[in-house]
Amino acid sequence: MRKLKIIEHISLDGVVQAPGGPEEDRDGDYPYGGWGVPHSDPAVGEAIVAAHGEAYDLLLGRRTYDIWSGYWPKAPSSPMADSINAATKYIATHRPDSLAWGPVENLGADIVEGVRRIKAKNGPDLIVWGSSTLTPVLLEHGLADEVLLLVFPVLLGQGKRFFSDGTPPRELALVSTKAVPSGVIISTYRPSGPLRTGSF
Repeated sequence: MRKLKIIEHISLDGVVQAPGGPEEDRDGDYPYGGWGVPHSDPAVGEAIVAAHGEAYDLLLGRRTYDIWSGYWPKAPSSPMADSINAATKYIATHRPDSLAWGPVENLGADIVEGVRRIKAKNGPDLIVWGSSTLTPVLLEHGLADEVLLLVFPVLLGQGKRFFSDGTPPRELALVSTKAVPSGVIISTYRPSGPLRTGSF
């Protein structure tokens, strides 16, 4: 069975919207696009490349697919650009007729069953980027095997959040963590079961 890894650039207050540039995701007239750029660090890039592995496919929500399809096919050739363009993109969408950037496959009307189907296939690991409405579904149904959070030392106060209202209660086990000179903390987690509570 293929592993499914979620990778996110995230602020200290949980925002994942538009870390890469002002025009990346203007939804809601978002004013802070590009907040991750001042904290770029070679170690962050190395962690991202290592998390992807030598071969992978992508699992994306529709908005992330649209953002990426406007960038990556035109990006200069590089190992990352070439591997992203070559990867099969599995997309959660109600508009499958407009998926021009391939290779691409629609997950179908039932996203959960669609993800279970592609996880059960032989193939490389599946990488999820962005897709703030898709990731809670993956966590709720136990479909994510690993979560890599690149936590940036910024507070944004508004924007799309990775852990939005409605994200199911869960515990995650910390697998590894590393702080880099720019202040970004790179942490890898694995889902470890239902939330436990107690009292001191």
